Amino acid sequence: RGASYAKKQGIARATTSLKELVESKEVDAVYISTTNELHRGQLFAAAAAGKHVLCEKPLALTLADARAMVAECRKHGVVMGTNHHLRNAATHRAMREAIKEGRIGKPLFARVFHSVYLPPHLQGWRLDRPEAGGGVMLDITVHDADTLRFVLDDEPTSVIAMGSHGGMGRAGLEDGAMGVIRFSQGLLAQFHDGFTTKYATTGFIDRARLHDPGAQGRGSASDLLWRRSAETGSRKALRPFNSPVPGGYPRTRRAVCDGRRWGQVIKRRHLGPSGGTIRRRDRD
Repeated sequence: RGASYAKKQGIARATTSLKELVESKEVDAVYISTTNELHRGQLFAAAAAGKHVLCEKPLALTLADARAMVAECRKHGVVMGTNHHLRNAATHRAMREAIKEGRIGKPLFARVFHSVYLPPHLQGWRLDRPEAGGGVMLDITVHDADTLRFVLDDEPTSVIAMGSHGGMGRAGLEDGAMGVIRFSQGLLAQFHDGFTTKYATTGFIDRARLHDPGAQGRGSASDLLWRRSAETGSRKALRPFNSPVPGGYPRTRRAVCDGRRWGQVIKRRHLGPSGGTIRRRDRD
C-alpha cells in the first residue's frame, strides 16, 4: 500500500520499517499521522534518531504519555510540534488579532459548533477502536480546545462536558459531545461536536462587550467585522480570508460569496435597509 501510494504521488522511497525510516540519513524530520495509540512509540524512535517531529493530535492517549513525549524530544534536542492546523486558518488569525487589539471589546462568550457527518472513508477506527483513541472527543474536541486557546490567547481553568451515542460509535465510543469551558479571564465557551449531524456547518462565534458607545448589550465578532467592512469595503475585508488559497478553490470562492450574502443580512440588521434582495440558495 505504501509503495503504491509513493509511486502515485512521485515519492522517491517507501518503507514499512520504522527503524529504516528514522535511521535514514536522507530524512531530517518525521510527520506522524498514524492512529493515536502509536504516536508515543514512533515519536520516541524518531527523537532518539535525532529527527525533528510533527505529530498529529492528540499526542497520546494519556497526559503522562504526552508529557513524556515532550520531555523525550527536549532530551534529544529536536523540535517537536503538534499538528493543530486550525491555528493557521486566516479567519482564526483575524479573530485573534481583533481580540488582541481590542477592536471587538472584551470577549465574554464563545461558541464552537463542529458537529458534522463523518464521511464513510473517515469512519473505521474512529468509530470502533477505543484502544486506538477513537471517538469524537479525541478527534474533534481537541481542535475546539486548541483553537479557543489560540484565538483567545487564554487558558482553560475548568470544563464540564457530556458525551452521547447516536448510533455510529461502537464499542462504547461516543459520537457526539457538548460542553462548556471556563477560561482564566472569565470567558465561557460552549462547544458541540459530533460525527452524526448531516447537512450541518461548522463555525466559531465570539461574543464580546463592545466599546462602541452606540452599541447596546453584547454583539458578535462577526457583526462588528461587518461594521468595519462597511467602512473599508467588503473586498478589502474579505481578502485575508481568501488569500491563503492561491487562485481560490471552488469551495473557498463559494464560501466568500456566502460570506458576502450573510454580510448583507447583517448590514440590514445593524445599519438599516440598503435595497436589493436576498435569495435563498440551498446547499448541494
